Amino acid sequence: MPRRASGRGIRARNAAHRIVRRFGYLQLDTISIAGARTHTLVLLSRLGGFDPVMGEALLQPGEPLFEYWGHEASWLPIELYPTFEFRRREFRHHPWWGDVLGEHPALARRLLKRVRDQGPLRSADFEGASGKEMWATKVAKKVVLTFWMRGDLAIRERKSFQRVFDLGERVIPEELRRKKPRQSESIRALLLRALAGHGWAQTGTLSNTWRLRNMKREVSTALEELQEAGEIAPCALETDGKRLPGWIRPVDLEMAGGLKLLRPPKDRGVLLSPFDPVLWDRIRVERLFGFHQVLEIYKPAPQRIYGYYCLPVLAGDRLVARVDLKAERKAGRLRVLLKRFEATRPSQADRQATQSALARYADSVELRLT
Repeated sequence: MPRRASGRGIRARNAAHRIVRRFGYLQLDTISIAGARTHTLVLLSRLGGFDPVMGEALLQPGEPLFEYWGHEASWLPIELYPTFEFRRREFRHHPWWGDVLGEHPALARRLLKRVRDQGPLRSADFEGASGKEMWATKVAKKVVLTFWMRGDLAIRERKSFQRVFDLGERVIPEELRRKKPRQSESIRALLLRALAGHGWAQTGTLSNTWRLRNMKREVSTALEELQEAGEIAPCALETDGKRLPGWIRPVDLEMAGGLKLLRPPKDRGVLLSPFDPVLWDRIRVERLFGFHQVLEIYKPAPQRIYGYYCLPVLAGDRLVARVDLKAERKAGRLRVLLKRFEATRPSQADRQATQSALARYADSVELRLT
């Protein structure tokens, strides 16, 4: 059952920040066909009465968040800014485009000077109105994004989901920019933050939470050091007659025995974003929930089973159904394109939870459910 966090006030914003801190990130995505983008969906599923307008404008000057490559493009707690120093060093040469700044030094200087002199600029400001302008090229976009990934620029806010770039020194507090932790320290901090969000997780899940690719040795060493420090403990999950080795924080291990006491007697159900922190690791979801999570955005329509933007329904500790929605703002309605239950013969409780989740979500985005 989501906690109440009505409106757009300080309490609601602080509640949203707590969700971001819990998982360590809030993944971003452009798709809004269901009436809200994934970052807002994640908040709506956990905070009853949360205003979706705030979900779109959570990143603001002075707020304790910054935008960077975390899990994917994400809003992250501002205290993690130093932790990603190793990634900013890695991105001095872009992982896909190479030495963009070295190959286009004059353009790089002009673009950086433009931000310094004119102040915050939107993505569209760099694109320009015509191809004659120096920033109206794909190269200019690559230069700007490389500056952002290196830390020279930062995303100050988003307006209508469009990024607004400014100098890093004008967005990120100086005390955080001065900190330069060692990579090993950062890896430990990120793995511990990931485990806090997951509760229990295997090594691969923890590593993939932050896309720590080609860092198997570093991750293994970090986990050993965290175990020696008593911050994590090995913990196997028994499922289908198998023991899956994983990790847990001691505080969560102590709580594990009381989970049945903490479980609500009845849950009305909530819709989850397909990019929710609970769902992106498909193997984990299969093992914990017996639920085959799929994302069919990139499939041709005839090949889809569950729909373009399928939203699973969580009822208590079970994933009981999936729905595919389409928001039609001009008509003021939220269309249910598909509704499919996991059980061949769904219980009345599962039906009620699914309908309740749909009704509550439609109310949140101010659309009529049809």
